[in-house]
Amino acid sequence: MTILVTGGAGYIGSHAVLTLKRQKKDVVIIDSLQTGHRGALDQDIPYYEGDLRDSEFLDHVFSAHKIDAVIHFAANSLVGESVTDPLKYYDNNVGGATSLLQAMNRHDVKKIVFSSTAATYGEPETDLIDENDPTIPTNPYGETKLAIEKMLKWAGGAYGLHSISLRYFNVAGADLDGEKGEDHNPETHLIPIVLQVALGQREKISVFGNDYPTPDGTCIRDYIHVQDLVDAHLLALEKLDKDPQTAVYNLGNGQGFSVMEVIEAARKVTGHDIPAAIEKRRAGDPAKLVASSARATKELGWKPNYPELERIIQTAWDWHRAHPEGYASTK
Repeated sequence: MTILVTGGAGYIGSHAVLTLKRQKKDVVIIDSLQTGHRGALDQDIPYYEGDLRDSEFLDHVFSAHKIDAVIHFAANSLVGESVTDPLKYYDNNVGGATSLLQAMNRHDVKKIVFSSTAATYGEPETDLIDENDPTIPTNPYGETKLAIEKMLKWAGGAYGLHSISLRYFNVAGADLDGEKGEDHNPETHLIPIVLQVALGQREKISVFGNDYPTPDGTCIRDYIHVQDLVDAHLLALEKLDKDPQTAVYNLGNGQGFSVMEVIEAARKVTGHDIPAAIEKRRAGDPAKLVASSARATKELGWKPNYPELERIIQTAWDWHRAHPEGYASTK
């Protein structure tokens, strides 16, 4: 089986490629390097630099390899930027996915696992979110991911395309052997920002609000280790092999950790005093976002192997210490 991974030079995509390689699977990577890193690529895996909206480029890749399935990570993913530049997100995310599905249809590729997001839910109505909860995104990023989910559903009926969309929550951590890690510019994720403070690259971590209805007043989020996330994608591929369908699954630990709990865990892991400053709340930040992954557990046979917050942070810390400038450290 040959698997095409779009966004294979990005954070999650590069970890997926590494896992597939370790499992002796044939992999092909597409990445525009708009946000991905050349340093995250493996030299012995076919790689094509290009834009998913370029149909001739996609036809070249699909013609050069007998692709059996696609894992689609490539997307713009900054929530704030999606609000200030929504057309960029519709053009790249929805436009890229449309072009990809058209190429798959032309080349008779019928299986795709799609990287979706908890942002499809918007402001949750319950503390423990499941797949039947309303999907009312509060930003264009979430809207574009939801639009792609719906497109996959309709494409399934029209073209016999089989898909699984995985809505995940806060992805964190790094490869357990330290080969891959998280490197964003700008960095917007809590755990790497906290670790940048420990490395002396930032003076402090800003905590946006300490008056939420939570035990310590700070927001609670569900953190999932990147390897657990990758494992779910591979289980989803196996599911499509056995049971062609269109389905959506949440991926999370089913437990939440507050911002202050993350900071305290990082202090313990790193041994550094990490200054924290309380700032005003950010508009649109729900008090608590935690996933129910019961459906994924039941139907995919998936469960997190690394649910402990300190373990997640430790893997991230090991990688960031070895790569203080991210992938630029390896040049």
